Amino acid sequence: MSDQQARLASILERLNEPSTSSSHRSGEALDDEDIFAELEAEIENDSSAAFREHGMDELKREMATLQQKKSDGHGQYREVTDEKEVIRLSAKEPRCVVHFFHHNFKRCEIMDKHLARIAPKYFNTLFIRVFVENVPWLVERLGVKVLPCVITFVDGVSKDRFVGFEELGNTDQFDTATLEWKLLNSGKATIASYFVLSILTDGTTGVIQKEESCVPNINYGAKPTVRKQVRGRPQDDDSDFDLD
Repeated sequence: MSDQQARLASILERLNEPSTSSSHRSGEALDDEDIFAELEAEIENDSSAAFREHGMDELKREMATLQQKKSDGHGQYREVTDEKEVIRLSAKEPRCVVHFFHHNFKRCEIMDKHLARIAPKYFNTLFIRVFVENVPWLVERLGVKVLPCVITFVDGVSKDRFVGFEELGNTDQFDTATLEWKLLNSGKATIASYFVLSILTDGTTGVIQKEESCVPNINYGAKPTVRKQVRGRPQDDDSDFDLD
């Protein structure tokens, strides 16, 4: 990579990260347009005409991508209530983390708390939560039987899942960093931002290995029988929520 390419990559990376202006000594957060204007000025002040032209094209393209991702919910942890929308998002997003939850289960609330902390740190991964009773087809197709259930998707294919808290120390008091580490090593580095991606794509980071039957891939053309009812235990039951 040339020096100019490396510099441009650094500028584009700053557009995608929570940032403060170097000219704002108070450290106040800037919105997207402020950051864009600052980076635009930096590119336009370069002595190379070729760098200015190419840099502006790339900056505008990256800004458009950024706005589209924000409209899809990147950078936040949100609930999606429509099953077709869940299928669309998990199928089209390069990286997606989906938490299947139930309102009456304490451990789902705990998982929500941790995922809400992680999501803003990894803008290029979409984090969503879905109420199991709203997505019966997916519950049936993916074999979701115990909650909380977090499934990771890479390029529209389910890659890994975390069922209950078994892989998180089997305790309600696990650290957010434990879940974050598991996700970083899930599938093909399911959660990634630009600076993390540069580390994880060099082939040195392992992949959590699961048996094929444990995480069935989605075939969106299939039409299995829809689960008619989701059953659960009361709120005060701390064991994993079994849907069967």
